[in-house]
Amino acid sequence: MGSDPNFDPQASLVSDPNFPPNFPGAGFAKDWERACRDDAELDNLGGRATVRFGVESDGTAALVEFADGKLTGIRPGGAQADFTLRAPVQIWARFLKPVPPAPCHNVLAMKFRVPEFSVSGDEQKLLQHAHLVRRSMELARWVANGRDPGALRPEGRVPASAAGAVEPIAGRYASIEIEGRPHRIYFEQAGAGRDLLFLHTAGSDTRQFHRLMNDAALLRDWRMTAFDLPWHGKSLPPQGGVPGEWRLNTDRYIACIDAVIRGLGLKRPVLMGSSMGGQICLEMAYRFADQLGGVVACEACDKITGREVPFAKHALYNQTLVVPEWIYGLMSPTTPRARAIEIWWEYSQGGYGVFHGDIEFYAHDWDARERVASIDTRRCPVIMLTGEYDYSCTPEMSRLTAEKIPGAQFQMMKGLGHFPMTENPEAFLEYLKPALAQLRAGR
Repeated sequence: MGSDPNFDPQASLVSDPNFPPNFPGAGFAKDWERACRDDAELDNLGGRATVRFGVESDGTAALVEFADGKLTGIRPGGAQADFTLRAPVQIWARFLKPVPPAPCHNVLAMKFRVPEFSVSGDEQKLLQHAHLVRRSMELARWVANGRDPGALRPEGRVPASAAGAVEPIAGRYASIEIEGRPHRIYFEQAGAGRDLLFLHTAGSDTRQFHRLMNDAALLRDWRMTAFDLPWHGKSLPPQGGVPGEWRLNTDRYIACIDAVIRGLGLKRPVLMGSSMGGQICLEMAYRFADQLGGVVACEACDKITGREVPFAKHALYNQTLVVPEWIYGLMSPTTPRARAIEIWWEYSQGGYGVFHGDIEFYAHDWDARERVASIDTRRCPVIMLTGEYDYSCTPEMSRLTAEKIPGAQFQMMKGLGHFPMTENPEAFLEYLKPALAQLRAGR
């Protein structure tokens, strides 16, 4: 995993009067242990896991130990740790803020993007037990902030439909031929007006867009469509398909989208996708400019490096735990708790090897550095949006890509992460609606 060349460690080397003076020393560890023992989520995540991990800050260390899925204690010192999380006090100060700044909001994010953060020991065990590490460290943040609920994750009132209400989203299957093979593709539609086609992220499905597809303004102006790629969500494997065979590349992705557009009779749709869905929006704008009404490419850039995920298809890892934990770090820390759990749960349900197969496209095949400058935004407008907390495709990476595309627009989305349409759709719509209004007006 690489570090972020745009991260300035010196910017964090400042004193913080709110930082616990004894983290993670004996006094703090005692309170931290009590919080961990009382936490229902940590208690239910444990399974039968046995692991010891250390947390170290400028020579002060604590050992967090689980046996048979239960916390046995947090005590000073870390000599017996299977692995140790190390960072200077100033970096831990950032991590422990009630709303930590990117990319200091999650252990895996820091491992990926913060040069001063390191992991010593058995990194395999870190990924195997990332769920216990993540929740334990969230509770450390909570304790460090006097048990302020907002320091764990804002509960927030997530708007819900009235009891008995029937949502306007209708789901159906279509028989669509892709690469010469018949597929039963699951898709959902809602609304009326111009066609808007949503493209889900790696390993996910149409559920990511349900709250957008329930928005009254979008329902009035757009016929919204979302579909599950083959092997994803409710789309079935093709006849003769073998579990684990799924591999996505640029041409296959294009073939899937093109087949769905033609099969469902969509007319010059606007494309909106996030992550790998955002990347392919750029490729579609390059290849099919006259057949689209524009693209809104979220969390996208012309090339991603360091995103290999071998743990997502490996016998030593529980895919239903490690994949959603990887995803959890890509979310904003301000994502309401109910939404964060929803995203975690959706990713825990992914089929064997599907996320890994999608990342084959994202991490290896996709490279548009020599193509994006040729996108004609007069024929197919390009709007790019990236969340502040996305450590996979950072806002800076998206901005640099947008600068290569004549006429493209870019905006960073404050307080959002890699899954804006699901993390906080109300906030995301404040960025999406103006973008769609531009495309409807033909600008």
